[in-house]
Amino acid sequence: MQSKIENAVKEVSKVIFGKEKQIRLSLCCLFAGGHLLMEDKPGMGKTTLSQALAKVMGLNYSRIQFTSDLLPADILGVTIYDQNKAEFTFHPGPVFSNLILADEINRTTPKTQSALLEAMEEGQVSVDGETRKLPLPFFVIATQNPSSFAGTYPLPESQLDRFLMRLKIGYPDPSAERELLQSSEQRATMDELQQCLSSADIIDLHEQINQVHATDSLLDYVQRLIAYTRQDDKFSFGLSPRGAIALMRSAKTWALMDGRKHVLPEDVQIVLPAVTDHRLRAVSDSSGRHGEEYSQRLLSEVDIVSD
Repeated sequence: MQSKIENAVKEVSKVIFGKEKQIRLSLCCLFAGGHLLMEDKPGMGKTTLSQALAKVMGLNYSRIQFTSDLLPADILGVTIYDQNKAEFTFHPGPVFSNLILADEINRTTPKTQSALLEAMEEGQVSVDGETRKLPLPFFVIATQNPSSFAGTYPLPESQLDRFLMRLKIGYPDPSAERELLQSSEQRATMDELQQCLSSADIIDLHEQINQVHATDSLLDYVQRLIAYTRQDDKFSFGLSPRGAIALMRSAKTWALMDGRKHVLPEDVQIVLPAVTDHRLRAVSDSSGRHGEEYSQRLLSEVDIVSD
C-alpha cells in the first residue's frame, strides 16, 4: 500500500509543482476520513489539486461553485413529480459524489453552508423526509477566500471545527515556478494522470488506522499539547475533544502512510499545524483570524518528554 501512496504523490506532483508536503497532507486527510479546508488566494492551484486527487484515486468528482444565491437543494438534490410515471422521483445533487470541491464556500449564505456541513458530519442527507446515504469514500475539499476579500461569509468556529485539516498551498518557490512556466498544457497533463489507488484501498486504509498503536508516552505528549491550548491565557479557547481526536487520528494516518503501525512524536508535529491552526485563536487577535503562529507556539513551548 505504501508504494501505491508514493505513486499517487508522484502523479499529483506532475500538476502541482513543489508542494509535496501539501499533497501528502491532503492524502492524509482523505485517508483519515476527514474533510479539507483550503484557504488561499485565487489561482494558487486549489481546484487543480482537487481534480488531480480525484483522478489519481479513481473517485467520482463534482465541483460546486458557491455563490450568494445558491440554495441547499442545489447541493442535496430535489424531488420532482414525474407525470409519465405518476410518481415523485428524486434527482440527486452533486453531493452524491466521492470527492466534492466546494469552491469558495464562504461566498454563500450560512444556510447553504450548513446544508453541506451537515452532510459532511452525518454522511447522509435528508430530503423531503427521507434519509439517503452518501457514497463511500466521501471527501469534501472546501476552498475559502481570505476574509478580507469582498462578499464573503466567514465560517464560524463551530463549522471550522468540522474540517479535519486546513491547508494553504502558497506561492511556488522559484524552481517550481520555472518548471510551471516551462510545462506544457496543464489540462493535457491532467488527462494523462494514472490512477494509483481505488475506493476499496481508501476504505481499507480507514480501517487500518485503528490498528496503529500509540504508546502511553506519546499520548502524554498529545495531552500536554491539548492542555496547553486550554490553560494558557494566550489562547481565547482551547482545542475541543473533536480537535484532539482529529490530531490523534491524523498522526496515526501519517504513520500508516509511512509504513508504520506505531505513532512517533514527529508524526504529531507534522500534522499539528494543519489540524490546529483553524481551531485556535489568540486572545490578542480581535480580528478572528487563525494563523500558523499558534501551532508553532505549541511546538516550541511543549516538550516531547515531560520533566
